[in-house]
Amino acid sequence: MRTEPSDLATRRVSRAALTPDVVLDAALTLFARRGYHGTALSEIAEALAVRTPSLYNHMGSKHDLLRTIVDRTTAAVLDDFHAVLDPDDPPATQLRRAARVYAYRHATHRREALVVNRDTGSLEEPAFGEMQARRREHEHALRAVITRGVETGDFAVESPALASFAIREMCVSVARWFSPDGALTAEQVADQYSGFALRLAGSSP
Repeated sequence: MRTEPSDLATRRVSRAALTPDVVLDAALTLFARRGYHGTALSEIAEALAVRTPSLYNHMGSKHDLLRTIVDRTTAAVLDDFHAVLDPDDPPATQLRRAARVYAYRHATHRREALVVNRDTGSLEEPAFGEMQARRREHEHALRAVITRGVETGDFAVESPALASFAIREMCVSVARWFSPDGALTAEQVADQYSGFALRLAGSSP
């Protein structure tokens, strides 16, 4: 069964209000709901109550829309990571903050997360390679935190690479089930997931 998040509503605008960002937002909503390949430009136009040719005044191509979404999202993930990571902090603090901000982003930017994690493979080169390199940079940085924790004795895990993968996948999953109308807020989910991350890394009591 496909996930149809209740907060992914399409936007209808007047022609005067049509801008590149409005077109991108409508595309993001539909890509998140139906997938990149499952969304036609005519459907984006329909969601905005305009004719399809009108879209080209505010965008290049459907591929350009996807590239922009993935570019902005992966850049924001790295910005989040570097904003909370102080190299002078102990590994446990670094991992807690890194996992928290990653889980929080997936709770608060669900559409972007769904599109990036499902449709990045639809990007053409060189965009695909560039976006994959950015995702690897994040994974390697998180792995380095765990590796350092193993070296200092703060963490006890056989494979920092596997622990990093598990933590990232755990946080990514938030976008698939989180609802702002649910029992937990995005902040509460992020706080609990940061604790889960420490346990996955074998954090010392």
